[in-house]
Amino acid sequence: MLHKSQPVPFDTVLIANRGEIAVRVIRTLRSMGIRSVAVYSDADVDARHVHEADAAVRLGPAPARESYLDIDRVVDAALRSGAQAVHPGYGFLSENPAFAAALAKAGIVFLGPPTHAIEIMGDKIAAKTEVSKFGVPVVPGIARPGLTDAELIAAAPEIGFPVLVKPSAGGGGKGMRRVERAEDLPAALISARREAAASFGDDTLFLERFVTRPRHIEVQVLADQHGHVLHLGERECSLQRRHQKVIEEAPSPLLDAATRARIGAAACNTARSVDYVGVGTVEFIVSADRPDEFFFMEMNTRLQVEHPVTELITGVDLVECQVRVAAGQKLAAAQEDILLTGHAVEARVYAEDPGRDFLPTGGTVLALAEPGDAGVRVDSGLRVGSVVGSDYDPMLSKVIAYAPERAGALAKLDQALAETLVLGVRTNTDFLRFLLADPDVQAGRLDTGLLDRRAVDFRAAAVTDAQFVAAAVFDWIRRWPDAPHDPWAEPTGWRLGVPAPVTTRLTGGDRTVHVAITGRPEAAEVRVDEEEPRPLRASLDGDALTLTVDGVRGGYRVAAHAGQLWVADTTAVVSVREVAEVSVRAGAEQVGDAEIRSPMPGSVIAVPATAGAEVEAGAPIVVVEAMKMEHTLTAPIAGTVELLVNPGAQVQVDQVLARIVPAAPDPAPTGDPAVTEPSAADAAAESNGKVSQP
Repeated sequence: MLHKSQPVPFDTVLIANRGEIAVRVIRTLRSMGIRSVAVYSDADVDARHVHEADAAVRLGPAPARESYLDIDRVVDAALRSGAQAVHPGYGFLSENPAFAAALAKAGIVFLGPPTHAIEIMGDKIAAKTEVSKFGVPVVPGIARPGLTDAELIAAAPEIGFPVLVKPSAGGGGKGMRRVERAEDLPAALISARREAAASFGDDTLFLERFVTRPRHIEVQVLADQHGHVLHLGERECSLQRRHQKVIEEAPSPLLDAATRARIGAAACNTARSVDYVGVGTVEFIVSADRPDEFFFMEMNTRLQVEHPVTELITGVDLVECQVRVAAGQKLAAAQEDILLTGHAVEARVYAEDPGRDFLPTGGTVLALAEPGDAGVRVDSGLRVGSVVGSDYDPMLSKVIAYAPERAGALAKLDQALAETLVLGVRTNTDFLRFLLADPDVQAGRLDTGLLDRRAVDFRAAAVTDAQFVAAAVFDWIRRWPDAPHDPWAEPTGWRLGVPAPVTTRLTGGDRTVHVAITGRPEAAEVRVDEEEPRPLRASLDGDALTLTVDGVRGGYRVAAHAGQLWVADTTAVVSVREVAEVSVRAGAEQVGDAEIRSPMPGSVIAVPATAGAEVEAGAPIVVVEAMKMEHTLTAPIAGTVELLVNPGAQVQVDQVLARIVPAAPDPAPTGDPAVTEPSAADAAAESNGKVSQP
């Protein structure tokens, strides 16, 4: 495709990003013999991309606006490191025209498209206008700068409900609203403008017809500086949650050869409409009911998160293409030379808890296992000791599988996810496997609402007795002294007379159990709650625990941190690797339903309530942000607000942020008191002598 034998004029490239994409870019730079320079914030000082790069430059504090989003600091880091070019990755500054302009001013090559292409495609209204001139079909609607709410409301009936309210700037679903009825449109416009202004600094909106049973299909394009444009096939990205992609595949199971050629040609014309150079993605919406009809949505002027599936079916290294195109090399291939072979599927591993409405999680990676089988690729930013905080996007890694046909790729991805292990951070891998097993996913009957419809049926696996036993045995073995054979120090339960078991109280999920152990690791007995004791043998090698209970042998990986034990089944016969988080100490008891606790680690960005105010149940009290997600916490009951945090506070998961004090009951009426039966609490107190007699 490009003449790889030709040298490039860059010996040093700085990567203005972090996490898995930085690690992935470093891999290609190393294969090309180019020195890589990482940048990092204080939160990432020990991150994997920092360790793997040839050099690293500190940008600043953890907040992205003071480090990864600070254009001056990134440009300064490039100059100080001697980098001739900068790869932006995705997110952060990757589609920021001011960043591209600042690099050009400093004499540094931007491994991305021209500034004007970023500017036009960053404005969805301008983008639709430009691509329409090149015959690219767009969704029916109204889109021009400066549309007022009144103009949008007037145009909606002609467009036809349901309509989609969309912000002209930005993406990721922020500011987007689906409106079914005309009477709901005014309120939707107000909230959409507010969110768009807060997210992008621009509250410009436009309307599009909502396509029924929509599928999200995007096309990878590549253009050189000499006017040559190619497409590398399409990707199906319909499995999304809240407009964020979760599982992607290539090619799409929907398109036939003729539609694939037409949509590819439309993507190339989109690139030509802005004189595009480099790697980019053109996104289309396609109705599952009309697969031959597609509409332009937007163009992402950067490398996409899901680019590995395209690389696997084409054999093309897209990062290398970015470097060589930026160096001025010509595309040596024609469109007919691009062959799509086999099928690839990618799953994004997020730090989130599917059992708690996918709230972001965090923690320290205590143990890590990532698959390495043939046909499986892992793009990861993880290493043992990595701290996953609330400052950045929750995506940790991507697991990608390739096979000659789609069914084989899905099966291989499922197995690879079963072999993916991250102890210390709750992830979504069990939900990904649940989704892959869905009959509609298996059959390729996809649409952008499928994941949300299926998510309500997902149930996180309960902690099993075997996992509780593994956690207790791990904790028990760690108590043994270095000097053996002291019967008073060894936790065998030995006593003069009857043995006293070593009992551990454990909580996991909605269960609390007591595990009692007596004996020595090579010959012991274990009992869970009131069950009969069972013979136990145990051995521990690092974090690898082997147990034989009642003659049945099992393997586990166990790690401990801050009072938490993380347990994963690793026995070969276990088809589903379940990861359980178990606490070895009782947590603070929640006071009824009146406490408002943070569902995740993060920062308080707003406190809509006023201390001492009377509120109804459901009233917004505190807004917490983590990993680019806002969560409004509401009053669980009616009562008086007691605030415990202020805006800007950093909070931990389950930290009490506010209390709602219920209103005092009405005073008893005057006159003869009613005769009532004593309550159970009163009866119990009286039996203990705590109630004085008259």
